Amino acid sequence: MKMNLLKLFFSLTVALCLPLTSTVLAQTFTQNALGIQHLEPMCWWVGMKNPELQLLVHGKDIAKAQVSLNYAGVKIKEKITVENPNYLFLTLQIAPDTKAGNFPIVFTNGKLTSTYTYELKNKSTAKNRIQGFSNADMMYLLMPDRFADGDETNNTIAGMPDKFDRSNGDARHGGDIKGIADHLDYIQELGATALWINPVLENNMPAYSYHGYAMTDLYNVDRRFGGNAAYLDMIDKAHAKGIKIIQDMVLNHLGNEHWFIKDLPMSDWIHQHKTFTKSNFRLSTVSDPYVSKNDLMLMVDGWFDVHMADMNQQNKYLATYFTQNALWWIEYSGIDGIRMDTYPYSDKTFLAQWSKAILDEYPQFNIVGEVWIHNSSAIGAYWQKDTKNWDGYQSTLPSITDFPIQDALTKALQEGTGWDSGLSRIYYTLGEDFVYPKPFDNVIFLDNHDVSRFFTATGEDIRKQKMGIALLATMRGVPQFYYGTELALSGNGNPHWTIRQDMLGGWKNDKQNYFTKEGRTAQQNEVFEFSKRIFNYRKTHTALHNGKLTHFVPENDTYAYFRHNDKETIMVLSNNHAKDDREVDMKRFAEFTSRFSKAVNVITGEEITDLSKLKIPAMTTWVLELK
Repeated sequence: MKMNLLKLFFSLTVALCLPLTSTVLAQTFTQNALGIQHLEPMCWWVGMKNPELQLLVHGKDIAKAQVSLNYAGVKIKEKITVENPNYLFLTLQIAPDTKAGNFPIVFTNGKLTSTYTYELKNKSTAKNRIQGFSNADMMYLLMPDRFADGDETNNTIAGMPDKFDRSNGDARHGGDIKGIADHLDYIQELGATALWINPVLENNMPAYSYHGYAMTDLYNVDRRFGGNAAYLDMIDKAHAKGIKIIQDMVLNHLGNEHWFIKDLPMSDWIHQHKTFTKSNFRLSTVSDPYVSKNDLMLMVDGWFDVHMADMNQQNKYLATYFTQNALWWIEYSGIDGIRMDTYPYSDKTFLAQWSKAILDEYPQFNIVGEVWIHNSSAIGAYWQKDTKNWDGYQSTLPSITDFPIQDALTKALQEGTGWDSGLSRIYYTLGEDFVYPKPFDNVIFLDNHDVSRFFTATGEDIRKQKMGIALLATMRGVPQFYYGTELALSGNGNPHWTIRQDMLGGWKNDKQNYFTKEGRTAQQNEVFEFSKRIFNYRKTHTALHNGKLTHFVPENDTYAYFRHNDKETIMVLSNNHAKDDREVDMKRFAEFTSRFSKAVNVITGEEITDLSKLKIPAMTTWVLELK
């Protein structure tokens, strides 16, 4: 991709930390004769641990401008020009005792002047903001375009070519942030305590960017989702209901229509090749002691897609830009966590510095990185904080997505239990937890927006659906639950939109309403009530959060594990035989059961008074609280 120095349409995205309006724009630039197009970040906060702030300034030949400011505690440490004269990088130094307030930054070139009113704000001290997430939470994942359309007026926005067309699975369907806010009660009823929303930032691409992963503005929520104001409102409403917000971010790639991709600051801002070069998607190459240079280059420097430029985080100005952007969103919006997409595809040294900077500033915060590797817990563990890696690499990422567990859960319920098949897959996968410094911090899941629906993957058997949900809710880790899994929605991902269906009832004219008992089928209500029961139970039982896990070798199609702490002991017993009940002699579990005289089935409320033998039906998982 060659440098493109064409002047962009003036599009200052967020001023004074508010959504763009003509009034705010006038307040921000008292004059703009130099035609500055972007200045980011648009505001900042006093009292941040890093006293330096990098400002990226973009406008035609802005490198020629002289820059000055006059504010107590703030000074320009560096003015950096780069190969594209349309950019300036300013390093501001902010003293620890600097007061919040506004001050002008003056850009002068000859007789022409632009004056930007910069705002330094006080950091928030509200107790319900920036909480982090943990294994005490259940994380509900949804795709905003496909969940609910709360505001039909934003379905079509002038100048945004990716149009609304609900009849096209690959087009935009009109779901938005207000739709999410309108259905927080549903999410709360299900037992969720955290909400991971697929990316909400602007994706102003020509077509098929409803998913949100081709971002074109890192400081502005897509107007078709409602913009920044709707996002802040939804976060406040979620927090008021005890629901945390996890923002989906991307460091590896951006949409080609992003303004600084169309007018590159430097030629090494992105990874450029003589011809289009695609990633080989081999995560193992980064940790492989025998990897070839070519394979590693393809993995980290290849592009994810022809429409999404691969970012070069070894460029120190881009690295700082990305880090500040994450800090900005945390303080600006009060989000509680970040889910980072395609984590191992970015420069690994930068990744360690990026997550460390965030957690140094907000120790209570949490980050989960997408590490999509099915067949190896060890490769996944390479990316978790405190792993002692062979090459000395020190990750600072607290949590990873646990694809090996997802793979084991899916395959286990499709086959009979043998030495290494069926429920033994779960047993062996958990048995590899020694490779993780903190396996209880892993995010575990049955399905998500990129893989086949669990219901379809396991043969559309409602018994298996409930088994999977019970195992997810009681296993170690942070459970993530994909929207519609509570309804046993189907979809195999061919085409891709089949796993990203509309949540019926979220649109005014839908004939069915998944959000109400009356609008769901009998089967959907069965799975919903099962999910609701188990996840609400999980909320208040700490043994299922951070209690120890002890499991027993699978026998005769059955598998048992115990979650236990000083206060409670919970037994999880599964039978994955397709047809036959299984009688279980409880003597082998005496180290846990001998202290108890009865058990209560968490789902049904049934009391079991004889713990000597249990007869568990085919394709069933019981969750038993021992009394």
